[in-house]
Amino acid sequence: MEQKAKRVGKFNIIDIIAVILILAVAAFLGWKLLGPDDTAGAPREMTKVTYVVKVEGVPAELYENCVTHLPSPLMASGALVGGKIVAVDQEPYYVLSANGEWILDESHTTLLFTAETETPTAAVMTTKVGDQEVRIGKTDYILKSEFIEFADGTIVDVRWGE
Repeated sequence: MEQKAKRVGKFNIIDIIAVILILAVAAFLGWKLLGPDDTAGAPREMTKVTYVVKVEGVPAELYENCVTHLPSPLMASGALVGGKIVAVDQEPYYVLSANGEWILDESHTTLLFTAETETPTAAVMTTKVGDQEVRIGKTDYILKSEFIEFADGTIVDVRWGE
């Protein structure tokens, strides 16, 4: 025995419920995507962040090459991300000898890069350069600019504000 759904004009009840659900979902998505966003139009307060990346055991001649290209804008994924490398310092690089003593390795050096960027001011400061978080102790940081790139750097200092 067949039962016909109640019809209202050319639509039955199930069709009306489906249309109402589709309109509700479309209205919700439109409100989320196009609705009022208090952060988009308002100017955001920014905090200056200065951090130091330590790269150990690099060939000694890279220090002079890096100095000639400073300041250098920071990059990630082939695009500028705001911020720049402003300075590089050099420290001696020591290796452990076969007899257990630390000796100076003249052909390698340790570089300390100072970079500056800005991040939106918030109660909890999360600083990102591209997709990488900037926090003290991060050991797999990739420092990349227009002319400079080092992998496996360690962030040894972060200062927020002036």
